[in-house]
Amino acid sequence: MTNTTQPATQPIEHATNHVAHVDPGRPSRAPRRAWFALVVLMLPVLLVSVDNTVLSFALPAISRDLAPTAAQQLWIIDAYPLVLAGLLVGMGSAGDRFGRRRLLLIGSTGFAVVSVLAAFAPTAESLIAARAALGFFGAMLMPSTLSLLRAVFTDREQRRLAIAIWASGFAAGSALGPLVGGLLLEHFAWGSVFLLAVPVLVPMLVLVPLLIPESRDPAPGRIDVVSIVLSLAAMGPIVYGVKSLATDGVDGFGVQAIVLGTFCAIWFVRRQLRSDSPMLDVRLFRLGSFGGGVLVNLLSVVALVGFLYFVSQHLQLIAGLSPVEAGLALLPGLVAMIAAGLVVVPIARRIRPRLLVPVALGLSAAGYLVIALGANSGSIAPIILAFVLLGVGIGAAETVSNELILSSAPPAKAGAASAVSETAYELGAVLGTAVLGSILAAQFRAGIALPSVLTHPQADAARETLAGAMTVAEELPPSIGAELAASAARAFDGGVVVTSLIGVALMIAAAVVAAIALRNPAPSRAD
Repeated sequence: MTNTTQPATQPIEHATNHVAHVDPGRPSRAPRRAWFALVVLMLPVLLVSVDNTVLSFALPAISRDLAPTAAQQLWIIDAYPLVLAGLLVGMGSAGDRFGRRRLLLIGSTGFAVVSVLAAFAPTAESLIAARAALGFFGAMLMPSTLSLLRAVFTDREQRRLAIAIWASGFAAGSALGPLVGGLLLEHFAWGSVFLLAVPVLVPMLVLVPLLIPESRDPAPGRIDVVSIVLSLAAMGPIVYGVKSLATDGVDGFGVQAIVLGTFCAIWFVRRQLRSDSPMLDVRLFRLGSFGGGVLVNLLSVVALVGFLYFVSQHLQLIAGLSPVEAGLALLPGLVAMIAAGLVVVPIARRIRPRLLVPVALGLSAAGYLVIALGANSGSIAPIILAFVLLGVGIGAAETVSNELILSSAPPAKAGAASAVSETAYELGAVLGTAVLGSILAAQFRAGIALPSVLTHPQADAARETLAGAMTVAEELPPSIGAELAASAARAFDGGVVVTSLIGVALMIAAAVVAAIALRNPAPSRAD
C-alpha cells in the first residue's frame, strides 16, 4: 500500500503503483485490482446520488408527519445539494492537498453518523439542518471518487469506460432513489431512507484502505477559506431568491437575494483570476470541452431532478400508486439510463461529441414534451415513456461530457476538476427543485379552487402543497373532499404542463450549447 505521507514532490502517478505500473512513455493498462477499486468507489457515488432524489418519494410521508410549509418542503429537498454544491470545489482542492483517500474516509464516517440523526429528526427544521450537514460530508465524497479514478486508470480507453460506469452509477442512483424509497416506505417509516447510508458506507470504510492507494497534488495551493465562503454566499441567496420570487413575487426579498448572490459569484470569479493558486481555475471554462461539458451536466440534472420531483407526487397522490408501484413505474427509465451510459462508450469513439451530445439531449427534450402533452391523460403510460426518453438522453450525454471535463484538466488538478463536474450535478439538483419546483408550486397555488367550508388552517394547508390538499380532502365530507382532491389534481397537473414545457426549452438550449461548445474538443491531458 502506498504510504499516505509521501513527499509532496512525488509525482501523482506514483501514487498508483500498486494498481497500475505507469510507463513514462505511454499509459499502462489497469489490472483486475483496479476494477475492484472502481466497484468500491461506486458505493459513495450511488449513495450521494440516491440521496438527491430518494426524498422526493418520501415527501408525502414527511408532509403528513412533520407538516412542513411549501417553502420548508423545498428546503428539505434543497438543503443537501445546496451545501454540497457550495463546498464541492473547496473539498476537491482539500483532497488534492491532504489526500483524496483520506478525505473520502472522513466524509464517509460523517455521512453515516448524520444519516442516523436525520432518520429520527422530530421537526421540519431539524430535518433541514440534518440535510445541510449531510451536504457538508457528502462534499468530501464525490470529488475524491472521480479524481481517484483518474489516478487509477491512466489508459484513456479504460478511463473512458470507468467514467462511463461512474456516470451511469450517478445517474442510476438518481433514478434508483424513487425505487429504493418506494421499497423502504412500503414497510418502514420515512426515516428509513436515511438509514440506508449505514450498510453502504460501513463496508466501504473497510475496503477503501485495502484497494485504493492515496493520491494528492504534488504542488497544492493553500486552502482558500474566503473563496469557499463566497461560493456558498453566491449559491444560497440565488436559490433563496428563486424560491421567494415563485412564492411571494417581486414584493419579497427575491430580487435583492439574487443580486447579492450574483455579486458574490462575480467576486468569487475575480478572486480566482487574481490568485496564483486558485481554488477553481476558471480559465478552464475557456475550453469548449470543459465549459460545454459542465453546462450539459448542469442542465441535464436540472431536467432529471425536476422531473422526479413532480412525477413522484403525481404517481402517489394523484394516480394512487403505492410507493413501490410508483418506483416500479420508473424502472424502465432507470434501466434505459444505465444502458445508455454504457452503450455510448463505443459509439463515442466514432461520433464526435458535438453531434452525439445534442442528439442525446434532443431525446431528453422529447421526454419532457411527452409529459406536457400527456399530463392530463389519466394514464401513467406517458410518464413511463417520458422517463425512458429522458433516461437515454441524460445517460448518454453525461457519460460523454464527464469524460471531456476530466480529460481537459491537468492530472494534478484532478480533484478540483472533478469537483467542478460534480458541482454541476449538485447545482443542477438544487435548481431542479428550486426553479422547476417553485414554478410548479406557484402554478398549483394559482390553479387550485378551495371549497368555502374550509377553515383557515385547512385552506392554508391545502393551498401549500399537493400532499396538504389531499390530506385536507380526507378530513372533509366525501362529496366536498372529492371536489377538493379533483381541483388539486387539476391544478398540479396544469403546473406540470408549464414545468414540462420549460424542461423542453432547457434541453433544447443545452443541445444548442453542446453543438457550439463541443465543436473542437480539447485533447486529453491525461495520456
